[in-house]
Parts: sequence; structure tokens; C-alpha cells
Amino acid sequence: MSMRPQMKSLLRTLALAGAAAFAVPAHAAEEVSLYTTREPKLIQPLLDAFTKESGIKVNTVFVKDGLLERVKAEGAKSPADVLMTVDIGNLLDLVDGGVTQAVKSQTLESVIPANLRGADGKWFALSLRDRVLYVEKDLKLESFRYEDLADPKWKGKVCIRSGQHPYNTAMVASMIAHDGAEATEKWLRGVKANLARKAAGGDRDVARDILGGICDIGLANAYYVGHMKNAEAGTDARKWGDAIKVIRPTFANAKSGGTHVNVSGAAVAANAPNKANAIKLLDFLVSEPAQALYAQANYEYPVRKGVKLDPVIASFGELKIDPLPLTEIAKFRKQASELVDKVGFDN
Repeated sequence: MSMRPQMKSLLRTLALAGAAAFAVPAHAAEEVSLYTTREPKLIQPLLDAFTKESGIKVNTVFVKDGLLERVKAEGAKSPADVLMTVDIGNLLDLVDGGVTQAVKSQTLESVIPANLRGADGKWFALSLRDRVLYVEKDLKLESFRYEDLADPKWKGKVCIRSGQHPYNTAMVASMIAHDGAEATEKWLRGVKANLARKAAGGDRDVARDILGGICDIGLANAYYVGHMKNAEAGTDARKWGDAIKVIRPTFANAKSGGTHVNVSGAAVAANAPNKANAIKLLDFLVSEPAQALYAQANYEYPVRKGVKLDPVIASFGELKIDPLPLTEIAKFRKQASELVDKVGFDN
């Protein structure tokens, strides 16, 4: 598939964004090592642009599972400079595991809202993923609360991936933070009773099964819709995307009316051999052109204000984020996982 014109424009902008801001002193190591659980192809254009602009080579190590365990095992001799992952829980696990360090950066502190970074500078969100409702395109439904997924009127009409997937345990943890454990357990039982099929598969499968008439609604991440609706005409992905519309739910007990979000983020490794270059990389990833690439190539929501969104994502309207701190939600992850098992959600 050929690269979209807007992507080419973004990459040109990244390449010309001003190398002076990222110039590396002659004595500094001209490299930085990135350990990431993110698929390299999703972030490679960003890393290539950073190298072209700064002269700093990025050594990328893809760690699908066990990032914390690997870095701990490597100890003080670990070559990791930057640790990148998805899900606030995974980020905080790195912090709690002692493999990150506090850093100060005026750029990071001025660009990233306080509720999307560690107060101690040990982790930083780089992009957002809102957990939204996929809806059969012709269904007359304009607003929704997360709690409504348990309403008996949706019996046999709901699709969702495993309750133990980090996207969903974070969602359940958020529900506990808002409504309490007792109400959340009742909610989980109600959602399970409404499932059209076993809780399994991925977020794209929710759209697939809505197209197939298996369900009418489902909970999934918004950025997948960008991928599907921008896919080539005639492909399965495009058909799935064209079969749905998106509603951003809110919490019934939240006065703010905000939508649940999770993050992709990064931290500087505790034993980073190239700490200065690690901070330069993080600063670059929140720059306006880099954030635009997050928004228009990966369809994720930028942490930087004023960045142009992909038209598909922009069509969902303004994202009003649930203001509950992500660190508060993360406190309930273990309890959320236990509740998922208790109600046999994935059985």
C-alpha cells in the first residue's frame, strides 16, 4: 500500500523540524537504546525522524513480554536507556519494580498534563487511547454510559475481548474507582449476561462481529477505528470499520462526564548509560510534529494540545477525558482482575 500524502507531509515536517534543538555535544554518545513492547513498525517513522534530526542512533529492542523481568535481570549493566510500553498499569509496574529513574525536563513538564505523568518524573504518557462504544451504524443511539452495558435490554447484543486483557482490567479498575467494588461486581455480571459470544478476540473483532450480525454494540479502543475506516476499500478491515459508528461513553457517577482513557508511555531506565540522549528522545516524542504522527499515523490521541487529528478520529467530537488520575485507577487493577475471575467473565 502506498503512503498517504498526509503521512509523507508529516514525515517531511519531522525531518525538517529543527536539528539545533536536538544537537548532541561531541563528547556525548551518539546513540540511545530503546526497549519497547510496542510493535516497532508503529513507531519506526518517529525514531527515524529523531535520528535524522539529532544524529542520535536509536537501538530498538522489541520485548513482547516480560519487559520488567528482563531489565531487572540485566541489572546495573543493562544497556536500556528508554523503556516504552502501553497501559498505565504496565508503566507503573516498571516504576514499582525499580527499573526507572526520575528525570527533569521542562519540555515534558510543560507539554504533558500533570495527570498524565508521574509527579516524580518517573513515567510519562506519550499518547492516549479512549475506550469507546462501537455501535451498529444504523442503530439509533446517541449517548451511552459505561454502566449501561449491563442493562438487560442489551442481552445477547454485546461483544468484547477478554476481561483479563489490560485494556479491560483498566476499564474495570476505573469502574471500581467510580462506583465501588460491589457495584462493579454486579455490573460485570450484568455485562457477562448480555454477551452475544464469549469474551475473546481483539478489539477489531468487535467491529467484525457487529458487521456479521452477532452483536449490536461493544467496548473497544477508538484508534482501531482509525485503522479500519482508513483501510483500502474492499478489504475486510474497511468493511468492519464502515459497519460501525462510535460513541464516547461516560460514567454515571462522574460529575465530569469524562471518557475512560489509557496510555502509551515511556520512562528513562534506572541505569541508562545515555541518560541525556534518553531525555532528548522523550522530548522529541512530545514535539508537535511527532505528536501529529502519533495522531495521524497511529490514530492515537495526542497528549500535546492543539495537534491536528486524523479526520476519522476528529469526527467523534471532542474528547473529554475522565479527570480521575490514572494512578488512582491503577490502584484497583489487582482487584479488577480478581473480580473478572470471580464472575467467570471469560468462561
